Amino acid sequence: MVYVENQVPETDTRADPEAWIARIGHRHSGNELEVIRRAVGLARRAHKEQIRASGEPYLTHVIAVADILAGLNLDHESLGAAILHDSVEDSDLTLEEIAETCGPGVAHLVDGVTKMRIIGDYQKELGDSSKESARAESLRKLLLAMAEDVRVVLIKLADRLHNMRTLKHLPEEKQRRIARETMDIYAPLANRLGIWQVKWELEDLAFRYLDPITYRQIARFLRERRVDRQRYIQNVIGVLEGQMTEAGIKADIKGRPKHLYSIWKKMQRKGLGFHQLYDVRAVRILVDSVAECYHVLGIVHSLWPHIPREFDDYIATPKENMYQSIHTAVVGPEGKTLEVQIRTWDMERHAELGVAAHWRYKEGRKQDQNFEQKIAWLRQLLEWKEEEGSAGDFIDRFKSEVFQDRVYVLTPDGEVIDMPQGATPLDFAYHIHSEVGNRCRGAKVDGRIVPLTYELHSGEQVEILTTRHGGPSRDWLNPHLGYLKTSRARSRIRAWFKQQDHEKNIADGKTALDRELHRLAVSDLDRLKLARHFGLQQVDELLIAVGRGDINTAQIGHAVHHLTRREDETDTLAPVQRRKGAKGGDIHIRGVGNLLTNMARCCTPAAGDPIVGFITLGRGVTIHRRECSNILNLPEEKRRRIIEVDWSASEKNTYQVDLEIEAVDRQGLLRDISTVLANEKINVLTTDTRSDKHRNTAKMLVTVEITDTNQLSRILSRIGQLPNILEARRRTR
Repeated sequence: MVYVENQVPETDTRADPEAWIARIGHRHSGNELEVIRRAVGLARRAHKEQIRASGEPYLTHVIAVADILAGLNLDHESLGAAILHDSVEDSDLTLEEIAETCGPGVAHLVDGVTKMRIIGDYQKELGDSSKESARAESLRKLLLAMAEDVRVVLIKLADRLHNMRTLKHLPEEKQRRIARETMDIYAPLANRLGIWQVKWELEDLAFRYLDPITYRQIARFLRERRVDRQRYIQNVIGVLEGQMTEAGIKADIKGRPKHLYSIWKKMQRKGLGFHQLYDVRAVRILVDSVAECYHVLGIVHSLWPHIPREFDDYIATPKENMYQSIHTAVVGPEGKTLEVQIRTWDMERHAELGVAAHWRYKEGRKQDQNFEQKIAWLRQLLEWKEEEGSAGDFIDRFKSEVFQDRVYVLTPDGEVIDMPQGATPLDFAYHIHSEVGNRCRGAKVDGRIVPLTYELHSGEQVEILTTRHGGPSRDWLNPHLGYLKTSRARSRIRAWFKQQDHEKNIADGKTALDRELHRLAVSDLDRLKLARHFGLQQVDELLIAVGRGDINTAQIGHAVHHLTRREDETDTLAPVQRRKGAKGGDIHIRGVGNLLTNMARCCTPAAGDPIVGFITLGRGVTIHRRECSNILNLPEEKRRRIIEVDWSASEKNTYQVDLEIEAVDRQGLLRDISTVLANEKINVLTTDTRSDKHRNTAKMLVTVEITDTNQLSRILSRIGQLPNILEARRRTR
């Protein structure tokens, strides 16, 4: 069995539900225990003939789920609902019967858990644009249920945790699907609600099935060094206990459990090996007050030198789920790195239990502020639903708020702003106010000018530089350029463009569309087809949508790629034959067997371009773009040698394309262009640069290998944003 240092063993609740009720009985009154017993009775009836994949009676699962919630100190209604959470879906038991037998509170929770099955549907449908609106509305209903009573989420999380503990009994394909769903949805939800003990175990169990080789390597690394690490930690604890006693501080000091997925994630994020990790050796110090936390921090830093950039004060700046603690890394005894976490007992309780702590400590309290803050984001999401311009925006914001890490930056006045990881100064500007974003022309981070595409980091102070007049740029909406991370900023920019004059939007849209098609060297695209690709009926509607920012140039590039692929799917010619091993890429030649093909040098077609084949004498078929001048000007007697060809479905081939770049000449121009291409992992075949000293301009011809016109659109956009670039386009011959 693979060693997992921190894995929580599955509690043995299978033998006798009555024994389990007796074990938790001291936490509940007689009436509360009676509700739980009645729930067990209903569950026995509902699941009496059902067997799990492990061969155990289904009742063992629902009792195990309830036991996980008992460990989180949830109330008796939650335990009763956990025992019945699958009964309505999987049997003839009704909510009315549950309400009559166990009370309306239990029935309400069971109903909420049943509705939360929509999470799985959401995951399965990701990327299906035809279902986007329905999915957004389902998410809104899910959030509403969570905001009304967040216990339904806790029951669902406990259900998933027990399923993950017993995942080994399922087929491998199903293991990976469930593990991926757990990592993408359930672990982030547990984190967002502050329930760290559930989050860590979900992540480790999912990691075990998603990447078993790496999982075993890290587990073996921890196991091999366990004895040495425990000896080292005991020595550190002894030193710290002596210092605490001398300072008159009552503290509990213990080694911190290790989580395999967090170790792997840190290795990936920082590019570190096992031996370079700071927190493989770690201790946690628990004290009574915040003042003592900082006193202890001073003691730790006086004992051992701290490691720069490895200090986080989450007491002064709590995480979005209200997690509070001080984290520091020091060079400890024997010159080994050591992580130290310092927090109060109350912070420890809320770190481990999150919103679940609310039910244990709510007695006698009018309001639990920590609880209210932890679920405030749910209510915010419901309010934002009214702001968003489309279902896609709402889904993007949901994913941003729930499934991404956060950064905490400061305004010039010292106010802490919580943003998604990867947010830019422009996102920050729109977070402050729409007008600040619209008039933004630059930004300073910690006093230095940075580009608007700069990625913000926690602790940085951001100042936005604005102009008196003006508005946003349409380039800000282009995802290829990296100006924006948040859907909130994008929706505000689109709202600004929608308010502009109708005729101006048509003119601006035509300019933007013409520029993009010119850059891609696409001259014969049916614009009505392009409009209908976006669900619009008229070309003017397309121009207005482009003009006001509803459709950006990246989307146009993607649509061009889609529309210039094979258009005659209903062609009744013989089945497509796939050419293998020929020079130049994968081509379908209709109605004939395999033929040698070559890419024409006159027009250098790339995947996604509309193409035709020309049968040569002795050199097979030459592939040309349809609008190639050599093809258009063929004499009539040679036109009979043109044949229909298509790109295959393969995405692994690359195609040569010539880029023409015109710029005001400056030092470092070629380097900057090369950097853009290198960052996009574009292979450069040749470069030819010619400078005009009189006009102080430079013209460059760069031959590159690309995979499709989508990629071409992206690199042209990014090159076009470089300083001094006048135009970047695809060359036609």
